[in-house]
Amino acid sequence: MTKTRRLFGTDGIRGKANTDPMTAGTALRLGQVAGLLFSRGNHRHRVVIGKDTRLSGYMIEPALTAGFVGAGMDVTLVGPLPTPAIAMLTRSLRADLGVMISASHNPYEDNGIKLFGPDGAKLSDAMELEIEGLMDAGFDDRLADPADLGRASRLDDAAGRYIEAAKATFPRGRRLKDLRIVIDCANGAAYRVAPTVLWELGATVIPVGVSPDGFNINKGCGSTVPEFLCGQVVEHGADLGIALDGDADRVLISDEHGELVDGDQILALIGGSWAASGQLRGGGVVATVMSNLGLERFLAGRGLALHRTSVGDRYVAEKMRETAINVGGEQSGHLILSDFATTGDGLVAALQVLAVVVEQGRPASEVCRVFAPLPQLLRNVRFAGASPLRDARIQRAIRAAEGRLNGAGRLLIRQSGTEKMIRVMAEAEDEALVVLVVDELCATIAAQTRAGSGSGGGPSSGPGSG
Repeated sequence: MTKTRRLFGTDGIRGKANTDPMTAGTALRLGQVAGLLFSRGNHRHRVVIGKDTRLSGYMIEPALTAGFVGAGMDVTLVGPLPTPAIAMLTRSLRADLGVMISASHNPYEDNGIKLFGPDGAKLSDAMELEIEGLMDAGFDDRLADPADLGRASRLDDAAGRYIEAAKATFPRGRRLKDLRIVIDCANGAAYRVAPTVLWELGATVIPVGVSPDGFNINKGCGSTVPEFLCGQVVEHGADLGIALDGDADRVLISDEHGELVDGDQILALIGGSWAASGQLRGGGVVATVMSNLGLERFLAGRGLALHRTSVGDRYVAEKMRETAINVGGEQSGHLILSDFATTGDGLVAALQVLAVVVEQGRPASEVCRVFAPLPQLLRNVRFAGASPLRDARIQRAIRAAEGRLNGAGRLLIRQSGTEKMIRVMAEAEDEALVVLVVDELCATIAAQTRAGSGSGGGPSSGPGSG
């Protein structure tokens, strides 16, 4: 029987801060175990720890540090930096492990812990299971002796290293000097580095979401509230807008008219541009089951394949490695460009879009509208207790919905890997049919959730990649 992970979800460990599993105690034990498992060889072992701007980072960071030090591993603290910066620093510093403390696009109440191996890639399911197993089994007899404890220090130039690495991904000889850009950093991890990169490349920069206070990360701004960015672009008369999330591993774009450009359009733009220049490898692009059928048709029209994976950028990255493809991502804005990074990097992806805008010399509204998407609707239904998807009535409703689509569209029902939520997505040529199918399924799931738990669980709309 296949073992399931108890602590780890689709993107590390995540939960409400100071509530199991997102407690200082869990962080301490995780640091101890991960430190033991990744202390291989005779060299001095090192872990790089970064975080976003949540208040609870001040609780999780020292607990992890204590755990790693107790396992005999040296700790390099870099403070608030994007998730891709931690992956990059893990490799460039030849560290044995990287850790990002962030709940990504979630509100400040939540937090999470993401782990990266020495190659800068997120850990495999098997490795996460091994960590959980040792945490459960006990390991105190394996911790470091007093003389072998690790040390903790801060890396003062960490932000500068990432800034230079990000700038190096922009085509040499090109500048952003004629572009007026709004950058929304979601009051998160990129609030300093992202505006700096754009300014140093020559843009006129209008930074928003750059005043974190520990509580306002993703609040009314960032890639999960793209209407804020779109409004700011119009208000400031900008040429383009960029919205990052709390840890800056995802990005959405606004054109000059305040119209949103999602991850599928960005994938199509970069994939098509790289294919035309000979930079695209593997003969296609990797995306998830959530990506629009219009993207698949666009790529097919250019002789390129679309490889779909389960939701989660780690699965996209794994498929990219399997197929030797160097462009992949999610509709929600996680874009992985393996020529430059091992994980999603919202700022670097935005720079590739800006490179095409500069090269073509046309407005973003013309450059970024690459294909016509099929009508698609995603809604979420919260639940308590066990997943309602096994309920017989819900299964009958799903089969009935599939019958309504009758091969003319797609239906995707899945449980979130990061929240107690069922995600219901449908797409087809007929928009009215899509709305009908999603509405009926959400109502059925919500009704069964209420009947089973005695509490509400109504549907809600919104993006989600967890």
